[in-house]
Amino acid sequence: MSLLRLSTLKHVRCTVGRFQGPSPRFLATDAPRPLKAAKENPLTDVKPKPKEITPLRRSASASQVIRTNPTPTRGDINPVMTFSTSERYILSRLRQHPDLPPRAQALHESWWVPRWIGPNGREGEVFVFSNGSFVCWGLTEDDAKVFAQEVISRASGMEVNHFKEPETEELEFVVDPSELSGAPTRLQGDLIILGQTSSLNEPELLPPNLPRMVFPEETLLARYAFSQALSRSTALSAMEVALEKYLASMASMPDELAKTGKPGMNRKSLIKKLGELMKFRQYLNLNRENFIEAPDFYWAEPELEKLFRSMSNALEVRNRTNALNDKITYAAEMQSMLRALLTESSGHSMELIIIALIAVEVVLAIIREGPELWHKITGSDEEESNLTTA
Repeated sequence: MSLLRLSTLKHVRCTVGRFQGPSPRFLATDAPRPLKAAKENPLTDVKPKPKEITPLRRSASASQVIRTNPTPTRGDINPVMTFSTSERYILSRLRQHPDLPPRAQALHESWWVPRWIGPNGREGEVFVFSNGSFVCWGLTEDDAKVFAQEVISRASGMEVNHFKEPETEELEFVVDPSELSGAPTRLQGDLIILGQTSSLNEPELLPPNLPRMVFPEETLLARYAFSQALSRSTALSAMEVALEKYLASMASMPDELAKTGKPGMNRKSLIKKLGELMKFRQYLNLNRENFIEAPDFYWAEPELEKLFRSMSNALEVRNRTNALNDKITYAAEMQSMLRALLTESSGHSMELIIIALIAVEVVLAIIREGPELWHKITGSDEEESNLTTA
């Protein structure tokens, strides 16, 4: 029994030793292999608070076949970083950027940087979208922050309503030349696989004289489709955070009504809050990036639309958009009720003011016409008494 226990302890020490220190191939999104865990006591075992993860992480197990079975032709697993730094970008301002990377150009609804080198010498490409987000392929989070500082922030007037804290989303992708001749480009679990792509129905969608790029030219529009879906999801995340802050600022109103019978907010402040709410709904539903409909670009390219929708569905963009609309509807109904209460209160105040004015007018009329009326009344009484005496 003691020899078996000693052997087990040695095995545990070796296992722990292999994972000491950061590994260059290990990323935050790599799911570890399932291990047999000891039976937990739900009453006594304290579990750590789970980190916030995207809906894609729920299907991470589907990518384990790729992660745990490397092939000689398959490249390293690289990150895909998405940053949302403002409500909107004016992409035309990038044309006047003093330090724009060479051969950067407009690509459909984005501004494409085919090759950008980070401060540590790492190469990648970037897609910048008008919804206030940009997607970096092959670059780390630190590289993406440097791109935001050196490119986005230095473009005068490009950002509209800059966020204090950017919203981020991180996925991973892998390029496999053998996949280019066999398996299709797809999203498998939480891993993007750049493999075979079908020919375009409209070849003119691909720009002529493409510059040198970091990743295969065959999957350029596939990367664009994935990037557009990722940018929408990250922009939607920024809106979710902003709406949560807005709802938190209005959360005390029901308690104020229950305790004092007053909303605790004047009419002007309430109208301002209603304007913020209308802005949320307009951005969510009436903006060009309405988060639900597929862009017109994909109408002629069903394969690219399939990639775009696969990423959007995995990130639950439609469900999150509907949930946001429900929250906005609830907040609008609550504010409509508060407006009705304020209108009723102001109407009651107006009635009291009108009654007071009528009372003042009566008092003034009595003061002004009172002596004359009194004289007429008393004068007629004296005349009647004199006639009676005579």
